[in-house]
Order: sequence, then structure tokens, then C-alpha cells
Amino acid sequence: MTFDLKTHLANQAGRVETALDTLLQEAVSDGEISRPQRLIAAMRHGALNGGKRLRPILVMETAKLFGRSDDGVVQAASALELIHCYSLVHDDLPAMDDDDLRRGQPTVHKAFDEAAAILAGDALLTLAFDVITEDDIHSDPAVRLRLARELSRAAGIGGMAGGQMLDLESEHRERSETEIRHLQSMKTGALLRYACRAGAILGNAPEDDVARLTRFGEIIGLAFQLADDLLDVEASPEVMGKATGKDAEAGKATLVGLMGIEKTRAELQALLNEAHSLLEAYGDRAAVLHSLADYVVNRDS
Repeated sequence: MTFDLKTHLANQAGRVETALDTLLQEAVSDGEISRPQRLIAAMRHGALNGGKRLRPILVMETAKLFGRSDDGVVQAASALELIHCYSLVHDDLPAMDDDDLRRGQPTVHKAFDEAAAILAGDALLTLAFDVITEDDIHSDPAVRLRLARELSRAAGIGGMAGGQMLDLESEHRERSETEIRHLQSMKTGALLRYACRAGAILGNAPEDDVARLTRFGEIIGLAFQLADDLLDVEASPEVMGKATGKDAEAGKATLVGLMGIEKTRAELQALLNEAHSLLEAYGDRAAVLHSLADYVVNRDS
């Protein structure tokens, strides 16, 4: 039977969607007092409106290299997706990127209001650290602590949030190629790097393999951003499900703007070649990760 990547990714995304749906119910967890209905509704709007679920799928597929595909891995993957969803809710706010559409639907501050969007993002972020410390994630509490600490660092000052600040500071000012690569490694790359690293840690991989998959995640992070910048220039809003041309409108420098389309495509191919080379050590077990690398580089939305 021929492997169908689209169907496989849909199935894996469905597992994440089910986990997120369960996490974002009105029923309270131990230690909670109540869950306000409007806050839950805003959180669900921000987290359950589709999406590629690339980050959690990378966690799941990387863990599978080392023999884990249980529900605990899905929980860990869902914690990462909660972080990603919170960042989108906040990035869309008028004070940040000021977007009205996300995945073809009104952004949270448009569907509700700005205060609800801020609180929804705060609550999604906080819930992620509740989820990543659950017993099912890993039997060893030291591993759960490591995953939580590394997730905090990938998402926080020295990772995604810091990268977003650098990106906001880039509006209408010159940025060198080195500066752009630096901020993008934080804003976009940090969570993708964590996804691959976390999967290896969940699977009790030797540290050499954790390092190898960490590099794979770094490549995926840069390739994803380069492909995204190309799409921002070339794709239509209808295909993307959100506004395009926003970087140019905001006066933000991008690698595509500095290097040009052809040089960007050449770098994407070089990154893809390195990604495939890193995965050769795992033989056929890495078939899905090979396909995911191809997908990140060649996607059209």
C-alpha cells in the first residue's frame, strides 16, 4: 500500500485535536475553582480552528523514532500546541500584528474582544505547563521537569517571545541578514527546534540522537520561516487563510527581501538536503520525517 502523507498527517492532527478538545472543556480540574464559559469559548476559538498542527506532529513523529506513540506523547505534543496557539492569539492583537483573519476565520479579538483575547492567550500558555507535567507524559519526573524547563526557554524571553519583540523592533528599520536570522531562530525556530528535541527526550533517546534531532528541528525552523516569507510574497490571502504582504506593509526586513526569491529557493533546497542527511541514520523509521521536511519546504499555504 502506498503511503499517503496527507492522510497520515490528518490522522495525527486529529489525535491532537481530540486531546485539545478534552483539555478545553468547562469541567474543572483538581484545584481549580471554576472555568468561565466566555474564557473557555475564546480559548477554544483560538485553539480548535484547524491548522496544520506541525509542531505537535513533529513531537509525535520524533518520539516514534524511539518507540513511543502512546497518549502521553500526544499530551506532550498538545502542550506545545497550546503554546503555539496562545502566541497566535496574542500576535493577532492590534498592538502586535493587527490581523483580522486566522485560518480563514475571525481572530479571537474580532470574534470576542481584545480583553478576552489577552486572557485566552494567558490561559492557553498557563495550561500548557499544567499539561506538560502530567504523569502520563513520562514515568520519570526528572524528564517531565526537563521538558517543562526547555519548553519555558523555547517559548519565553530567549525564545519565541524574545523573537517577537525583536521582530516588532524591526519595523521600518534596517536589519542585517545576521540580525534577521537571529530573530527568526527565536520567533519561529525555537518551538520547532523544541518539538524535535522533545520527541527524542520523550523516547529516552541517547544524547547524541537528541543533538541530531535538535539540529533537524533547527533546519525545519529556518526552512519553515523561509517558505512562509515566500508565501507572504507570492500566495493569495484566499489560499493562506490570512492577510499576505504584511511584512512589506509593516516595513519589516525579511531574508527573502534581502536575498531574493531564487537565492531563497536555493537555500531551502540546501536545508532540505541536510535534513534528509541527518535522518539517514534511522532508515525507514524516519520516512514520515523525510516527508514532513519535503512538506515544509514545498507547502503552498
